[in-house]
Order: sequence, then structure tokens, then C-alpha cells
Amino acid sequence: MTDLRTNLRRTLAALAAAVSFAGAAQAQLNLGVPEELKGVDITEHLNDQLPLDARFTDDDGTQVTLRDFFKGDKPVLLQLGYNKCPMLCNLVLNGAFGGLKGIDWLPGKEFEIVAISVDPTESVGLAHAKKESYLAEFERPGSGRGVHFLTGSEVMSKSVADAVGFQYRRQENGDYAHAAAIYMITPEGRISRYMYGTKFEPSDLRMALLEASQGRIGSTLDRFILWCHIYDPNARGYVLQARRIMSIGGLVTMFALAGGLAMFWTAELRKKKSASAGTAAAAN
Repeated sequence: MTDLRTNLRRTLAALAAAVSFAGAAQAQLNLGVPEELKGVDITEHLNDQLPLDARFTDDDGTQVTLRDFFKGDKPVLLQLGYNKCPMLCNLVLNGAFGGLKGIDWLPGKEFEIVAISVDPTESVGLAHAKKESYLAEFERPGSGRGVHFLTGSEVMSKSVADAVGFQYRRQENGDYAHAAAIYMITPEGRISRYMYGTKFEPSDLRMALLEASQGRIGSTLDRFILWCHIYDPNARGYVLQARRIMSIGGLVTMFALAGGLAMFWTAELRKKKSASAGTAAAAN
């Protein structure tokens, strides 16, 4: 009985130590997150609707609503950040425009680009200067009509940020801590795809825009290529779908067999006709 009690005490002590260690580890983990990054994240809301009635000022000083950029069949590439951002926003936009250089679609024709500032103190002049700097680097004549840098009140920008799950935090020095991402939006204003990071491959941007457009832009070949791919969040890009490739392989094999059989039957029929013709000639 004494040994049993001793073992029980030891077991309880070990459990208490484990619980204490786990609590300390959790506390250490929590303490490991810098204060300025707490509450900074992106929570995906795929297929959720954007607040299209949110009001902003365009980079030319025109009063607009988000709905003004969702007309017709064009998808929208959306970016959230702020124009005075010292680094990350520039890297995201640089990556987006750099990747778009690799595709032959034009903003304003096949798709729209909308960049919304979450800083309510930013001016139209700053937004206009930011747009012009990117257009100069982009070097695509006519793309200005499809690129929009919007400013507005905190209420309006936060309504869009909340819709896409973009969680940011203002720091004591006036800068904003935030994550790096762009968002592909359908022509109806629904969230189609999240793309993370600061570098975006042209092929991924093309397929993401095609996916967001629900097949309304691009060629039949573009749609076929998209059908063969699926977005992989871990790879941060589109990868081939093995099942669909196997399906295509199966169809090709089936058609090849059918073609081979057709040729074989045609040859056999010709042989029979030749033999019948020879027999008839011999009889005459």
C-alpha cells in the first residue's frame, strides 16, 4: 500500500510538472510575438461579398463607390495598404506590377487594379503620385484607366479590410503593421483568391484573374490550362491536377484506340471488297 501511495504521489507530481511546463511554454510562445504584430493577420473569407457601396476618393479627386469598379465582366485585383508605407506595401505592389508585365492583358480592358489606403490621413495628391510612379514603371500605354488608388475614411477602408479578413494595426509612429497579400475579386464583387507574398509569377496572376473572371476573359486555351491546374496555398501558386491530367490521358488513349480500330476495320472492309471483286472477275 505504501508503494502504491508513493507511486501515485510521483505520478501526480509528474503531471503537475508537465502542466506547469506546458503553461510556461505557452507563455513563452505568447511573449515571443512582438507587441506591434499582435492582431496582424489575414483570415480568408473566400466567396464573401465586398461592401460595394463603400465610398472613396479616386486618385483624380473623383468621389466613387467600390461598385464603380465592378462593371461588366472584368475581375479586380485588389490591394490593401497605405501609400506612405516605408517598405512592405511597395514590395507587394512592385511584385504585382512586375508579374503583370509578363502577361498580355491590359488593366482597364481585361481587368481592373484597385489599391485602397487604410490610412485616413492620406491625400488625393499622394495617391495620384503613387499611381503615376507605377504607371511609369509599368510602361503599358492606356493602362491608366484601369488602375485606381483610393483614399477615404477609416470606416470605409476598414469595411473592405474586414470583408477580406485583412487585420492591421497602427503603430505609435503612425506606420501600420500588416501582412503581404493581394486579392482576386469576381466581377460581382466576391472574393475569389488570396495570393500571399511580395512576388507573383505571371502564370499564377493570369490563372488567378481568369479564375476570378469565371472564364469571361482569356482564350479557350487559357480556360483549358486553368482547368488542368489547381491553386496550392502551400506552393503559393497553381499546380497541375494529377486527376485531370490522368483523365486527359485516358481520353487520348481511348481516342487513339478508337482511331486504330477504325483504321483496322476500314482495312478489313477493303480487303473483303477486293476479294469479292476478284472472285466475281474470275467467275466471269
